[in-house]
Amino acid sequence: MTHSLVCPETVSRVSSVLNRNTRQFGKKHLFDQNEETCWNSDQGPSQWVILEFPQRIRVSQLQIQFQGGFSSRRGHLEGSQGNEALSKIVDFYPEDNNSLQTFPVPVAEVDRLKVTFEDAADFFGRIVIYHLRVLGERGTNGDLCGEIHTLPRVQLRRRRPHARKLNFP
Repeated sequence: MTHSLVCPETVSRVSSVLNRNTRQFGKKHLFDQNEETCWNSDQGPSQWVILEFPQRIRVSQLQIQFQGGFSSRRGHLEGSQGNEALSKIVDFYPEDNNSLQTFPVPVAEVDRLKVTFEDAADFFGRIVIYHLRVLGERGTNGDLCGEIHTLPRVQLRRRRPHARKLNFP
């Protein structure tokens, strides 16, 4: 069964953020399922997203929703296990539109993925993505992020700053 493999424990990095405004255009918006938010890259010849999963996964599909006019005409997906170097898994060719696009991926077991976007439709090389989904199956190492493991909450009391006594001569 195919699942979304990106979870809160997945570490993500991006090549750039427009005007370094991570609050409005940061990487967190790739995965928040909100139609009103997006990741917006800065200018450049190519842009990328790296995902490091907490365990090994089997990728079978990549889904991307661009903003029309700010898409990529060509991209590729790379992956690796452990400390191995990234190796190319597949090339993909998105259309320049606003719809959610699905790209089949030859099944690969990885714990790190890099999605690279080249040949941007925008003259300056900016990429705008509303949704990025990695679909597939959990790896053979057990659950990935499917089950929620709750830890007991510890109530921390905020310490009030101590008033300092000033001694004047």
